[in-house]
Amino acid sequence: MNDKLDLENIILIQLKGGEVKIELLPDVAPKHCERMKELARSGAYDNVVFHRVIDGFMAQTGDVSNGNTEKDFNLSSAGTGGSNLPDLPAEFSKLPHDRGTIGAARSQSPDSANSQFFINFSDNNFLNGQYTVYGRVIEGMEHVDSIVRGEPPQSPDKMVSMKVAADA
Repeated sequence: MNDKLDLENIILIQLKGGEVKIELLPDVAPKHCERMKELARSGAYDNVVFHRVIDGFMAQTGDVSNGNTEKDFNLSSAGTGGSNLPDLPAEFSKLPHDRGTIGAARSQSPDSANSQFFINFSDNNFLNGQYTVYGRVIEGMEHVDSIVRGEPPQSPDKMVSMKVAADA
């Protein structure tokens, strides 16, 4: 791993095809970065499915209340929940929603982001200034590109695990 990287702000997501490294941007969106690290450290993101994956657009995951793959998993409810923590205020910036950036998923209210996030498959500049950008894939985008598509996918891929690199 690059010595210049701050391991406290690198997220490691294990997908079926391999590891994805995400650099968080705490200078841009500190509350969103802290939330992702808090949930990753608690294990909340482990085994959570990608419940909305649109080819050429993005892969969405992070519904820690409805998105796990336990025996009582119901794909129809995945994507409707968050964590038991309070919603986050928007942290909009001038950073564009380019390929590989991480955006905070939310409802119609700009201040409703919680645990869900999406990874952009392509440059989605129509999202600029409307959704918080708080990270970017720095390694393993090919694994993101291979996530099964669907809204929801019939057999969704999941995040096997998510860790903060400083803890790995």
